[in-house]
This record gives sequence, structure tokens and C-alpha cells, in this order.
Amino acid sequence: MDPCPFVRILIGDLTLKFPSVSKPSFSTVHPSSSPCFCKIKLTNFPFQFSAVPLILPSAVGAQPEPNSCAHSLNACFNLSKPQIEALASKKPSLSISIYTGRRGATCGLNSAKLLGRVTVPLAELAAAEARPVVYQNGWIGIGGKKNGSGQSQFFLSVRAEPDPRFVFKFDGEPECSPQVFQVQGNVKQPVFTCKFGFRNASEQSRSMSEQGTPRNWLVPFMGSTQKEQSAKERKGWSLTIHDLSGSPVAAASMVTPFVASPGSQRVSRSNPGAWLILRPEEGTWKPWGRLEAWLERGCSDTVGYKFELLSTILANSTVSASNGGKFTIDLTSSLTPVNSPHSSFDFGSGSGSSRPGSGSGSDFGFGLIPQLLQRGFVMSSTVEGVGKCSKPEVEVGVQHVTCTEDAAAYVALAAAMDLSMDACRPFSQKLRKELRQ
Repeated sequence: MDPCPFVRILIGDLTLKFPSVSKPSFSTVHPSSSPCFCKIKLTNFPFQFSAVPLILPSAVGAQPEPNSCAHSLNACFNLSKPQIEALASKKPSLSISIYTGRRGATCGLNSAKLLGRVTVPLAELAAAEARPVVYQNGWIGIGGKKNGSGQSQFFLSVRAEPDPRFVFKFDGEPECSPQVFQVQGNVKQPVFTCKFGFRNASEQSRSMSEQGTPRNWLVPFMGSTQKEQSAKERKGWSLTIHDLSGSPVAAASMVTPFVASPGSQRVSRSNPGAWLILRPEEGTWKPWGRLEAWLERGCSDTVGYKFELLSTILANSTVSASNGGKFTIDLTSSLTPVNSPHSSFDFGSGSGSSRPGSGSGSDFGFGLIPQLLQRGFVMSSTVEGVGKCSKPEVEVGVQHVTCTEDAAAYVALAAAMDLSMDACRPFSQKLRKELRQ
């Protein structure tokens, strides 16, 4: 099935230059200590904020220098096909308000002062489904008098580009062993099945050792499974992803129990629970990534998480335990275009594998690194708040899927994040029966 069309609106290269002064000075950029910021608003989307680097004027009449923060990314909006169609009927635009001073209030008073506002019309957004569209790339005068005197100069780049994604939807909660469908518009087809179960630490360690998992993976990843177990713990959860032929194509296994900190009912950041995301290679399981999760200190409503691939942190953020949110891996760090091939993939037939049960055919565990080096959007999955029915919806960037196992690994990761929301619940709360051994 073909991927779903998505469009990313990228805003970057923001730089501010105040009017020139009579006393010559040197020109320099201060991206980290800038006293200016902006508020970015896209029609029907929440505000995003960004600091604005400041270029000090060099002399009277001097022209703004080329942007010294070339290709820096300041904000990004992701639009699905329905959102693109909804915006098309409203003459969408991007509004950027530039402020001097610091964000927030001081002594109850707003310390920021509006310097100016820029509006960029976003015509023909649908065209960006097929090709990049540049809406703005240059200096704009803001503030000052009507005749243009005393204006500050604001550099801004705005572009939209295609970002097709494969979309997967669980038809039930991961602990209920649901099917997973690939979705495109109103069409969906089953591609994977999930099997949730329990394994104890000794079984996990023994089975992985028997399957030839490299010892250097086990040392950092097995963590506290060798320590004395606390009475307050959640352990041994496991979920295996199968293709429609019944072959296992990915798995998520809880390798470090979610244990309450001494004297509390909480899983702390100093002792997080952890999952291994596993992929098959020649009849064995090989570690691919590691997900940690915990409850943030002083707040029982915020779950923190960190995802590592080969000791490289790809995601490190938080999500609301009560309201849910999104688990996201996004490596976009600049406006440099990312290759987004418009390909199709038949996950249901299993034709995407280079060989049955193999991975991509490259050295396993390293197979996705070349794709990740392309940067860009990698994946996201929805996470519902505790107590709500959670059926994760997973989006995976096309450039990061070369075989069925690639997609299955991200689906397993989404399931592990969803299950972590329950695993991080205070131990004073009782879990549903499917999660209790």
C-alpha cells in the first residue's frame, strides 16, 4: 500500500538586526543569549516559540550581512492530508510576532515588548505534497516609521516540503494482543498481529544468551535485572509482532523492571524501567534499541522517556500521564532538504524483507543507521492518558522503512511506549488484569 501524503512547514534561519548606529561596532551573532524571541502561529495550530539570534550593526548604512545561522531550524508544523485540505479553504498564513525582552512575566508583569509582526501567506499547500515550495527566504523590514526609517531587519526562511509516511493503527490496546492495520485515508488492511505475555528475568537472560546476543549489548541493557528485586515492581512484560504469515518480525521486552523507589510509590528517573526493542536475524533475536521510562520528580502526572539506538539518544522528552500526547523521534535540525522517496510497500505480503526473518540484509543492529543519518522525521505514535482506551496510531517516515522488519520495529517501539504509561503508574494504583501476572 502506498504511504500517506504529509507536508512539513519548516521555519528557520531567524535572525534580527536592529537599525544601524553612528558608532561603528563589530558584527557578531549571539544565538544562545539573544534578548529577543518570536511567537509563531499557523492557522488552526498551537503557537510555537523560538529564540531569535541578534546581529549587532557594524556601521551606519551597513547592509544586513548574510545569515550567520544558515539552515538552522526554529519551528516545524506537520500536516496530514485532511489538515492540508482543511487549510486550503481558509487562505492559510503563517504569523510571526517578534519581541524584545525575555519570555514570561517578571514580578507579575510581562517584560517582553512587541517589535513587529510578519505574515507569510501559504498558497497552494497541496503542491508541497509533490515538491518543495519556498514561501519566504530573505530580509523583511519590521517596526519603525511608515516611511521605512528606523526599521529593524528580520531574516526568515519558510518552506514546505513533502514528507510521506506509512501509517499504522492498533485496533486494540497492546496488552490485549490486537491486530495492527496499515492505513491510507479510509482504506486499511491488516499487516501485523501482536502477542502480549510475561517472561521472568532469568528466562529473558538465558534465551538471549542462547541466541547469541553480543555480550556488550547485554551488559548495559540488562541493568538491574541481576539485582535483588523489590516487592514493588512490574516486570517481565513482553510483546511480539508477527507478520500475517505468523513469522515474528519484531519484539519489545521489558529487561529492567519498573520498580518503586525506596520509601515511595513511584518509578524514579534515577532507576527507570527499560525495554529492549528486538529484531530477528537468522532465527535469533538481536537488540535494536532501548527505551527507558520513569515518572518525573515532583509530578505524578508526567512520564519521562529516553530512546537510544546504538548508544545514540534519539528521543528524550516527557508526556502527560493524564492527557497523553505523542512519542516522537524527529531528527530535523536544519532546513537542508531530506530525501523522501515516494515509494510503496506491501507489508501484508511480506515482500519487503530481503530474506525471510532477516532484517534489511546489512549487519544487523546497524541496518537503520544509514537511514537515520538522512535526518528528518523518523516516527511518532499517539499515547493516551492513563485510564483511557489506547489504540496507538504510528507514523513512520518513508525514508526510514526499507523492509517489513523496519516498520515492525517502530510498531513494537510504539507498543512499548504505550505500555510504559501503565508501568509508570504509582504502585498505589491497581493495573488492569491483562497486566497482572
